[in-house]
Amino acid sequence: MKGKELVRRAVDLEYPSRIPILFFNRDKEKSDIVMIDVCHQYQGENQDMSEWGFQWEKCDDSMGQPLRPIIETMEDLENYRGPDPYDPERFRHTAEEMEKYPGQYYLASTGLSGFTIMTCLHGFAQVLEDMYIEEEFFHALADLVFGFEEQVILQLKEQGFHGVAFFDDWGTQNNLIISPDKWREVFKPRYARQFQMIHEQGMDVYFHCCGAIEAIIPDLIEIGVDMLNISQPNLFDIEELGEKYSGKICFVCPVSYQTTSINGTKEMIRSDVRALVENLGNHGGGLIGYIEDYRIMGMSEENYQACVEAFQTIGTYGREEEV
Repeated sequence: MKGKELVRRAVDLEYPSRIPILFFNRDKEKSDIVMIDVCHQYQGENQDMSEWGFQWEKCDDSMGQPLRPIIETMEDLENYRGPDPYDPERFRHTAEEMEKYPGQYYLASTGLSGFTIMTCLHGFAQVLEDMYIEEEFFHALADLVFGFEEQVILQLKEQGFHGVAFFDDWGTQNNLIISPDKWREVFKPRYARQFQMIHEQGMDVYFHCCGAIEAIIPDLIEIGVDMLNISQPNLFDIEELGEKYSGKICFVCPVSYQTTSINGTKEMIRSDVRALVENLGNHGGGLIGYIEDYRIMGMSEENYQACVEAFQTIGTYGREEEV
């Protein structure tokens, strides 16, 4: 099977011949999924400007953080001109990327989305406060961000994409950033609308979310997330996670970048991958391996290659074999 077919079978829970792998920031020629940016979060001479107008402040090779809020008042919001969803430059490199990696599954990447963009524009604490104190402002800001994304979504099928990726972190190390009930009241309907639009075009929904988000996994399944990227599997009881949700959604998981992939041995890395395969991929093969070079966080080349090898060899649900 080629990349596209492998991913399709994993998403549909129809046991692919091996676990598909998403290589995120290197070795894209090996990846079954190719992410192509459709929102321009890092542009300009120093790659430090978002198309939303805020500047990234960086002290190392990580993504950095917004230098300062650019929308502070309702007047600022009313006078703000957001990015053009129909900018002809938006898909300038799309066809070239698809031609470079033929036969793979093409995922339109927002880079950052939704709540995260709101906090970049207005400030993290300010957005949380306004959710309760300045509700009119909060909803106007949410309408701006989610509305922009919806207009981009409507253009993606004709560009040849198979799915749409959102990157919106909702978890701390032990819980959600806001209460599950507030999330369901404020954000769930907005996501549901976006995901419905994507499904109506015959595409899949990929949702990245860091942190301990188990409280809303049933909601994400309900509103149509097809691939759920939990990037910190160390925060979950993987066996319990599998018992509850295996066969209901396709998980996209790395070897945890907080623990094992950074400080673990090769044997520990293989053990973590085996647990993911046996618990999350055991009903229909709903698991996609995720590989990212976390050098910025202290990952060695040896551990990077160990993660690659583990996903490539522990990949047929119950037995190990070279692929």
